[in-house]
Amino acid sequence: MRYDERPFIAIWEVTQACDLACKHCRACARPFRDRGELTTAEGFALLERFAKARVPLVVLTGGDPAKRPDLVELVRFGANAGLSMGLTPSTTPLVTQALVGELKAAGLKRLAVSIDGANAETHDAFRGVAGSFAHALRILADARALGLATQINSTVHAGSIGQLRQLAELVASTGSVLWSVFYVVPTGRADRQLLPSAEAVEASLNELADIAARAPFAVKTTAAPHYRRIVIERRQRGEGRLTHGVYGRDSDRINDGQGFLFVSHRGEIYPSGFLPIDCGNVREADPVQIYRDHPTFRALRDAERRTGKCGACAYRRVCGGSRARAYAMNRGLQASDPLCAYRPPGYVDEPQEGPRRLAVIRA
Repeated sequence: MRYDERPFIAIWEVTQACDLACKHCRACARPFRDRGELTTAEGFALLERFAKARVPLVVLTGGDPAKRPDLVELVRFGANAGLSMGLTPSTTPLVTQALVGELKAAGLKRLAVSIDGANAETHDAFRGVAGSFAHALRILADARALGLATQINSTVHAGSIGQLRQLAELVASTGSVLWSVFYVVPTGRADRQLLPSAEAVEASLNELADIAARAPFAVKTTAAPHYRRIVIERRQRGEGRLTHGVYGRDSDRINDGQGFLFVSHRGEIYPSGFLPIDCGNVREADPVQIYRDHPTFRALRDAERRTGKCGACAYRRVCGGSRARAYAMNRGLQASDPLCAYRPPGYVDEPQEGPRRLAVIRA
């Protein structure tokens, strides 16, 4: 599909409330709901707009969506409107077997659960609450027993980057159809100490490609679009037809603001949750129209505006680097992704740029 017309994925952060205390939390979640959250009626209107625009996939996230008492209603409304509905709840006691059953009956297509370490020690330390790992496995088992498709989301950081193979074995054991591997962006609670080196990321992406070649599930990355370069390079060497994407098919070029739209719990429209540039609010504007026409979104979809290594790279239209990480660390929306180790042939290093503090800005 053409990403200029509508996003491939729309994410709605239905609440900021959550009972976990994750080290990397983009939302800086808190235990209680914000009174300024979109109401049920406003949520219905948002989902209806996505359905009218034929957005292929809508995911409800948080915080913890299970904190909203109208969660099942929201899923049912979206499914009845023709949307493919996904959900990423937190791994807490709130996600009961009964709730999973209600969500499936309401039309939920896929349940995504976060597992950020191959064992409870690593995962629970990262998520800030003991027992989170056990709840993740329980929720996945409940979904599997009910015939609901699942995926596992894993955050790769300096403390977990060496556990990819163990994590992959865990993903396979749960029967999940997709492993979505996210590489940390320093925003929200995440600080730079969580970041692995660019060289470690490159090695891990090759390890992911090795895993994907044999795994019974699909593999995709978030905030590491250079995985697509790895896949292309391997295809060119005749090493099999690897795929990457939400449905186990290729979904080239999805990046912040490019095939991707994020709506906050208060209705702010962002290119992604990790790139919190406020481009409008669904209470006053059509989010799909903002996606199409806002200068920030249009700039993000123009690969020829990239600078530094990303601008010189032959893979810039397929990869383009993490725009969120470039913005957080390199002072520019179009700057190089500092966690990419690839050097385009003939490229001369750009001058070093100082760090900036990432904050929500109003465009």
